[in-house]
Order: sequence, then structure tokens, then C-alpha cells
Amino acid sequence: MNANNFKVVTAEEAVSIVKSNDRVFFQGAAMTPNLLIDTLSERYNELKNVEIIQVHTDGKAKYMEEPYSDSFKLVSCFVGSNVRKGVNSNNGDYIPIFLSEIHWLFRRKILPLDVAFIQVSPPDKHGYCSLGPSVDITLPAIQTAKTVIAQVNPKVPRTHGDGIIHIRNIDYAIEIDKPIHEVITQKLSDIEIKIGRNVAGLIEDGATLQMGIGSIPNAVLNNLTNHKRLGIHTEMFSDGILPLVEQGVITGEEKEIKTGKIVTCFAVGSQKLYDFIDDNPLVHFKEAGYTNDSSIIKQNPKVTAINSAIEIDLTGQICADTIGMYQYSGVGGQMDFIRAASLSQGGKPIIAMPSITSKGISKITPFLKKGAGVTTTRAHVHYVATEYGIVNLFGKSLKQRAKELISIAHPDFRENLEKEAFKRFRKE
Repeated sequence: MNANNFKVVTAEEAVSIVKSNDRVFFQGAAMTPNLLIDTLSERYNELKNVEIIQVHTDGKAKYMEEPYSDSFKLVSCFVGSNVRKGVNSNNGDYIPIFLSEIHWLFRRKILPLDVAFIQVSPPDKHGYCSLGPSVDITLPAIQTAKTVIAQVNPKVPRTHGDGIIHIRNIDYAIEIDKPIHEVITQKLSDIEIKIGRNVAGLIEDGATLQMGIGSIPNAVLNNLTNHKRLGIHTEMFSDGILPLVEQGVITGEEKEIKTGKIVTCFAVGSQKLYDFIDDNPLVHFKEAGYTNDSSIIKQNPKVTAINSAIEIDLTGQICADTIGMYQYSGVGGQMDFIRAASLSQGGKPIIAMPSITSKGISKITPFLKKGAGVTTTRAHVHYVATEYGIVNLFGKSLKQRAKELISIAHPDFRENLEKEAFKRFRKE
């Protein structure tokens, strides 16, 4: 690193820039700049009313714990496990917003940023640092923030696409040498394997896939080894796609948008995944305002969007971000891709979930819980999959939808669901 090109300081010096009442952005996911965040948190005695804006961070999130939380308020655009308790407390709040539209909060000065905390690779010979596998809303954040503070780390993979920042646009930098956050794939359950097999049966050769992290997407991907010419245009991906790339299943040759490229705005997974994306021109990282733009996504053929839900009522309303009034996650990009898939030629929007929760409660319910948010409206929902099969609600009436959904509910709950449907839809 050439210290003559930007100012290299200690973490304490870097975070001293933040003042009371500032609004500070944190880059997230695998690229969460935890040293900067933790060092800022230690200033809780001298700071008041510092507002934190983020999507999803990894790490401890000290700023949401006592006594630090007295000086910081989190206003999050998504909710991960590390801040879930804080967001549902007096020191936190949540903005319901599509991932595709968060960039407007910064660019239109709805939420102007004072400081942005990011993590980047060391600069190349031209002075450009990489945002690594987390471009998402970080790009518009650094383009609009008054001050940019970077955690420079040689362990950050250099990614192709738009996730670059020149050293002249970094105001202060600290140096670390530490692996970025990893998420290791968990063993699949029998239920997840069944769901994966069911959903894979809907995917056609030449389809463009969107799927996120987690067991069900991995279960689906495990069943695609005999498919051909698949493409990827997604908001994020993980290790599950790697075998399909190696086997020549994912080629992207039929995609209209960036043919042959894996298009994404962030990636989270193992070190093997980060090694794969490092300096790999096959993977093209864009900001979320591009990857999640339905008007762009829909131009690809057979867009197959696979998302999940916390619960679905008998009319098809999807709740994917709250448990009753408790803010559990966020709207994210579900609607961006569900809508795009339905508009794509031959597209298939899919909601895939187990029929019951880990506590044995039916996820197909007569009504959503009191206070639950509707993430995806019943007018947008097409395919719904559980371990008991798949139904297509598109064009179905309310009574027909109820009948279809009950057919893929857990058998222990079908009789009660039928009684509830009868009470709801019978006409005196």
C-alpha cells in the first residue's frame, strides 16, 4: 500500500471522524468491517445518537449491546441474527424496502450518509481497490457518503464487475490481515432433500436461476447435475453453484443479460467460494439496484426464482420477514425476483418451504399471525412447494387456492385447515 496516496491511520484515529448525530453506513455480509465497527463501539462514552444504516452484517454487532447501544441507534434495511434483538428494541428500527430500491435512499438524499465504513482489497497498480464479494448497496453508499473509511485487507478477493473504488476516494484507511467471514454449508435434512427434489423438477434446461443461501437452495442445486445450459442472475449465491460450474451445467449461454456471466451483487460462503470468485471474469458483481431490477432480470429466459417463507395463508399471502409483530429478517429481494420471474418468458416464481416449523407448527395457516407483514402479495404468488408436492396458484380463485395449499400441507394439519377454509369461504 502506498501511504502517499491515501491516509493510513490506526483504527482509533479512523473512527474519531464520527461525531454525535452522524449517520454511518456499514458494509455487510462477508465484508463486514468488524475492526472499525468494534472500535467505533468503544467510543460509546463520548458519542450520542449515532445512526447506523446497514443491510446485513456478520460479527458480534457490539453497537447493539449494552452499554454501547445507549449511544447508537440501528435503522436497518434487513435483519440478521446478530441485530434481531436490537432491532426489536428501543435502540433499533427497520425500514421495509425492496433491496432494489435501497440505493435511492442514498442517491436521492432521503438518508444522506456522513460516513461509510467498508472493507476492501489492497489497491492494484492502478490504485483501484475491490469491494470483494459485497457490492450490493455498498457502491451507492461510498459514492454519496461525505467520508469513506476503509479496512484494507489482503484476504479480500478481487472481484470483477463494478465493485471498485480508487484510493483517491478513500479518506482514511486502516490495515488488517484477517480472513473474511465464512458460512459453512450444513447437512441437509430429509425434508429439505425432498423439497429440493420437488423444486428441481420445475427447472428447465436453459433457465436463469435466482436462489439464495441456505439448505433449500443447496438441496435444489444438488438435483440439477443432469440439467444443461443453466444461467445465474441472482442477488447472492453460495457454494452450492460451484459443482455445477465445474461440471459445465452452469454456462449462462442462453442468458440475454451478460451472456455467459454469473451476475450477482454479493456472495457468502466458504474460502473455496472466495477463491473461486477471486479475479474470476466469469463472475460479474453489480450493485443491487441493477441485479434486482425486475425490468433487467425479466429479459433473461425462463427466470426461475426460488425463495422461502415463514408462513403462507390459505389465499396465498406470503410472510417472509416477520413472526407476528416481531421483525425477524427483511423484505430483501424476494419481490424483485418473484415479479421478474413471472414477467420472464417461461419464468417460474417459486416459494419453497417445509410444511412445518422446527417446533412442529404448520407454515400453511388460515390467517397470517397478528401483525405479520405481507412480503409477497397473493397476486404475485405462483408456485408453492413443500416436501409434499408443488401447487401453482396462478389464476386460481380463493377457494381453489385454499384447496391446493391444503394438499401440500403437513397431513396432521389438513383436517383443521379444511375446516377453517370452509368457515371462511362458505356463503350463508
